[in-house]
Amino acid sequence: MKTRKITLTEHDLVDALRQKKKIGAEALYDMYSASLFGVINRIIQHEELSEDILQETFVKIWNSFPLFDSSKGRLFTWMVNIARNLAIDKVRSKDFKNTAKNQDIENTVNLIDERQNTALNPETLGVKELVGKLKPEQKSILDLVYFRGYTHVEAAEELDIPLGTVKTRLRSAIITLRSFFN
Repeated sequence: MKTRKITLTEHDLVDALRQKKKIGAEALYDMYSASLFGVINRIIQHEELSEDILQETFVKIWNSFPLFDSSKGRLFTWMVNIARNLAIDKVRSKDFKNTAKNQDIENTVNLIDERQNTALNPETLGVKELVGKLKPEQKSILDLVYFRGYTHVEAAEELDIPLGTVKTRLRSAIITLRSFFN
């Protein structure tokens, strides 16, 4: 049983993944599984299904790694987008919606209980303080679009504001967050 976590620099990890080395896959999981699971579980809100999506995420990262372009962004951002998109696709799928409708009463009570106690832990991603510096209207849109999986149209309807305003506030929030890293 493995006790030490493998960590590599982003450059070494990218090289190992490009060469399909075993250490690359192990380091990828050790370094990013908790953060990616948090993003997925925030959207799915069902632990077992989130674990399945996490596994699917790592398979997709592994298989589509030749498409990763480090000049377009960081590895973590690329992986979060894959995880987020897979989770959103699952939530929007017909079988997910049907399964949610067909839960028996005992499972529903457990599901409600899980959802009340499940939350993304922003401290593990290191963004809690940064998001806290955003304007309230930026925070609410960021929460809907990135953490709850809403589309821009759905966020506009939820907040009862024009679609253009959602896009402008979201872009402004991203620019503000990006400025914290420069």
